[in-house]
Amino acid sequence: MEIILIQDVPRLGSKDDIVEVKDGYARNFLIPQRQAVVATESAKKVLSENQRQRAHKEAKLKEEAQAVAAKLEGLKISIGAKTSTTGKIFGSVNNIQIAEALKENGFDIDRKQITIKQDAIKEVGKHIAKIKLHREVYFELEFEVVSE
Repeated sequence: MEIILIQDVPRLGSKDDIVEVKDGYARNFLIPQRQAVVATESAKKVLSENQRQRAHKEAKLKEEAQAVAAKLEGLKISIGAKTSTTGKIFGSVNNIQIAEALKENGFDIDRKQITIKQDAIKEVGKHIAKIKLHREVYFELEFEVVSE
């Protein structure tokens, strides 16, 4: 039986794949669990239309993310932190402070999209954070931690 997967199924396929499975597996498990639908001609047409629309929306989102990355290109961010005389930071600098610094510069980026190469920054100097703007668009932001 030919079916269209509604969600990812381990060892079978990913969402929107058209796969061939045994009749009993489709009727007794996949369809009742809402993991698949029967691949009729009308369901295939709906699937192709949905994929076309999704591809258009995805391209638009990717283009917007690339535009944000281009704006971030020349941005210099410095984050102030209280430090000891040796340059060690009391506490640490994390993605929350980077997100706040970006917000001050006019970029509304969620802190969950920002990852720092180290777990927490505990020293003054230049560091790099990776920002996920889109599933395929990443930007490496160089920022500096300065002593207050």
